[in-house]
Amino acid sequence: MDKRKVTVVGAGNVGATTAQRIVERGIADVVLVDVADGISQGKALDILQSGPILGFDTKIIGTTAYEQTAGSDIAVITAGLARKPGMSREDLLSANAKIVKGITTELVKYSPDIIIIVVTNPVDLMTYLCAEISGLSKNKVFGMAGVLDSARFRTFIAMELNISVNNVEAFVLGGHGDAMVPLPRLSYVSGKPLTDLLSADKIDALVKRTRDGGAEIVSLLKTGSAYYAPSAAAVEMAEAVLLDKKKTLPCAAYLNGEYGVRGLYVGVPVRLGRNGVEEVVEIELTKDERSAFDKSVQIVRDGVEQLHSLLGKI
Repeated sequence: MDKRKVTVVGAGNVGATTAQRIVERGIADVVLVDVADGISQGKALDILQSGPILGFDTKIIGTTAYEQTAGSDIAVITAGLARKPGMSREDLLSANAKIVKGITTELVKYSPDIIIIVVTNPVDLMTYLCAEISGLSKNKVFGMAGVLDSARFRTFIAMELNISVNNVEAFVLGGHGDAMVPLPRLSYVSGKPLTDLLSADKIDALVKRTRDGGAEIVSLLKTGSAYYAPSAAAVEMAEAVLLDKKKTLPCAAYLNGEYGVRGLYVGVPVRLGRNGVEEVVEIELTKDERSAFDKSVQIVRDGVEQLHSLLGKI
């Protein structure tokens, strides 16, 4: 079997930690790309030197040159401006659209069959932009949304019930960020419905904390945003593709009529395998869930319209 190769774009906290997790797990060799000369090279060399201690032989290099990404199976785009306190995801749109457009063009130039996982915020819109610019089939471009949000929801449920996170299943739909739609009805603890274990008020509080999960960390860090959990989520998605796991995960995926939505990237459960998004998994929603989901979709749709108005300027 040929050696798997992953490009991680952006050597900030999310990108460098994603690269570290991939090589430590022996999933693939990594090329870490950043526009700032020396940053990716230094972090890659530091990670590589932990190999003898941790016992991995996978390779990692840092570079500013996309030529070295040629032949990549997957790219994970993490580059972009970080969200600052008081900044909405929409505030990030213009600056990060320009960054993602440039990155995408370079990636497909050297790896025309690549699969791209987008992490850069606002992720629903940046994934849409990446798909448009890349010209790749829509199943080969998807974004990190519900994997991270579901992990946060599971964490808060486990903390509340004082149990292992491994006993918690939880589910989040919709756009990533303020309009996400956690689904307590489809969340379980050791096979028991969450709604049987906690009061409605308590569940509502956990849902709110999940929805505000990124902002809570930003407010605590003051000068940065989350990266440990986002990088773990990105690696879970990449691993599902590289190892052809056929694993169902909630991602920002292109909808072509599923859930009654067409032409948008929205957070839904999908089956990930060697070909990227191999199936969009449709689940029945209650009236209230459908309403919340439709609201989330409308926010994404409005963002796409805003994005199209910007495209001529970037």
